[in-house]
Order: sequence, then C-alpha cells, then structure tokens
Amino acid sequence: MAGKRDYYEVLGVNKNATDDELKKAYRKMAKQYHPDANPNNKAEAEKKFKEVNEAYETLSDPQKRKMYDQFGPDGPQGFGGGQGPFGGGYSYSTSGFDGFGDFGDLGDIFSSFFGGGFGGRQSSRRNNGPIKGADLNLNMEISFEEAFLGIEKDVVINRNETCNICKGTGAKPGTNPIKCPDCHGTGQVTQVQNTILGQVQTTRTCNKCHGTGEVITEICDNCKGKGTIRKQPRIKVKIPAGIDDNQTVVLRGEGEPGSKGGSKGDLYITLRIKRHSIYTRKGNNVLCDIPITITQATLGAELEIPMVNGSKEKYKIPEGTQTGTKFTIKNKGFKYVNSNSEGDFVFTVQVQTPKKLSKEQRDLLMQLAKTMNEQPPVKKKGLFG
Repeated sequence: MAGKRDYYEVLGVNKNATDDELKKAYRKMAKQYHPDANPNNKAEAEKKFKEVNEAYETLSDPQKRKMYDQFGPDGPQGFGGGQGPFGGGYSYSTSGFDGFGDFGDLGDIFSSFFGGGFGGRQSSRRNNGPIKGADLNLNMEISFEEAFLGIEKDVVINRNETCNICKGTGAKPGTNPIKCPDCHGTGQVTQVQNTILGQVQTTRTCNKCHGTGEVITEICDNCKGKGTIRKQPRIKVKIPAGIDDNQTVVLRGEGEPGSKGGSKGDLYITLRIKRHSIYTRKGNNVLCDIPITITQATLGAELEIPMVNGSKEKYKIPEGTQTGTKFTIKNKGFKYVNSNSEGDFVFTVQVQTPKKLSKEQRDLLMQLAKTMNEQPPVKKKGLFG
C-alpha cells in the first residue's frame, strides 16, 4: 500500500472539503476518467477510475475519513474499505457501473502459478453464485421550467428482461440445467503440465459451460437458451424540482436482469437542461434581464416580473434607477434537491432608449432638457444653409 496517492489529491480537494464538495469533485473525476470517455486509453482510465472511487468511498464515510486523516492510506482502515479496488465497489463495464469483474480475480492469477492455493475455490463460488445485472445509462433532455418545477416523465429503454417461459433458466419448461460434466459444476477446468521445473497446474474457464457450471440440454424455444428477452419497456421517471444540468437520477432495479438469482442492475439517467430564451441559472438562483423605459427609470415604477412558474411578482423600483442595477426577490429561485430551501430570483434592469419619437414627445423632452440646463440638440442644416 506504500506509494498510494493522497485521497484528497486524487479528488482535487483540500482536507477541509465539505460533503457536497467531495461529491461534486467525485462526479467530475468519475466522468473524466470513465473508460467510455477514454476509448484510446482505457487501461489507464480504468486505473484512475478505480482510484477515484476508492478515494471517494473512504472520504465520504465520516468514520473512515477520520481514520484516514489520522493514519493516512496505510492506516487501520486497510484497503479503502469494502468498496476499494478488490471490494464490491464501482467499476467500468460496457453498460455502465458494475462490480470489478473486468479486472479479473486474484485467485485466478495465483491459481495459475501455484495450483489453486490462493483462492481457486473462491473464484468458482463467485462464478456460480448470484450475479447482479448490469447497470444502464441514459441521457434525457428537459426544459428549464421542468427542471425548476420537477416533473414525472415516461422514458422508453432497451433492456433484457427475464424470459417468462423458462423464468430465466434458459431451459425448456419441464427440464432443468444439469451440472457440467467437464468441470463438475465448478465452472473451471484444471490442467497439469510437465515442464523442466516439474509439474505446473493451471486453471481456466470451462469451455463447455463457459464458467457457469451448468449445461442446458433442452433450450427454451422462447429465449433460445439465453434466459432473457430483449424488450422496450416504458418507465416512469420522477425528476425532482431543482435538478441541475448534468445531474443523475438513479432508478434502482431498472437495469439488466441478474443471473443465478442475482438482483437487477440500476438505471442511471443523466439530465440535460435546455437553454432558456429569458432565464439563466447560477447555482440555485434564477437570473433575468428586465427592460424598462426612461420614464420608469427616472420616476420609479411598480413592475410586474414574470416568474419561471408562470406567475408574476410585483416589485417597486426607486426613482433614478440606473441601467444595470440588480434587484433580488428572495426565495423565488430553484429549490435545493432534498431540502426545503430555495435560491433567489435576481433581475437586472435595462433602460431602453426609444428610437422614434412623436413631435409632442420630442417637444416635451426638449423642455425637460432646458429645465435641466442641458443644451438642446441643434437641427442639422442643409448643404447650402
């Protein structure tokens, strides 16, 4: 464990970082190093992706963080907890986040060289035990108003679902898979080779059952032995008020089905917020420009400010308001997700200068200019006087 990078350095935060800052940094780093985003350098991306997850798993747990701050990465918390590199944490798979199956099993490596003394049986149990289904990822675009108010939407996804005929076994109804005769249900086949150094024992995945430990003698006609059917179910997604661009909603158990009694994977929906023609967002505040006339700016006025939810708020601006002045309506911004707090609505007034005036309006402005000791504009004469 010596030589491990500092977890705070991995996430790019200081040691006084709040939980929200840790979460924000983790999401940014996980997205940056996700192997799908680094197709030309997946090996290095997977390594850094693991490192980021291990760091966040430790620092997001108050007790583990306290131990880490006191003892460092080589202290009593060991390998970063159960979600570390060899725990049951996060990893990369072609369909999203999954267990660390892509990185192999240490038992397989030691077994190849030392005849299974370091966990060959454990690997077999893992292959034959319940396996959680793969996670799915989906992007969804919503409007500015929908993000502000929250909404429930239907989404159609492509996923495998357990075959309703064979109940996921892949075997024809009335039959069951049998124990593989080649590996005797272990999912692995051991070979012994004679070399100049003596006998070397190696273990590989069984070719007959492909590591499952079972063989289907009569396949299900409905799913062709796969145990799953490809479908396009319609799912309701509840998007909370205040959700921000690039945030993710997780639907537990809406991913791919598991195998051997394993639970379903999850569905991760990343939100994209459409740009609005009037409003912008900064944190949980709503920003907006409001045009006013010269007379309103000069004399003051009671304005009707359009809110994101379609209502209007009356707001009185004072005399002599200058263009660019900002005004704040408290608690009319975005809600904080999972909180009752709200941001503010901040509008900036922009004084509009009229481009055309009637003769009466022009005469009135001329009189105003005289009363303010301003030099009235001189009419341009023709070329010859």
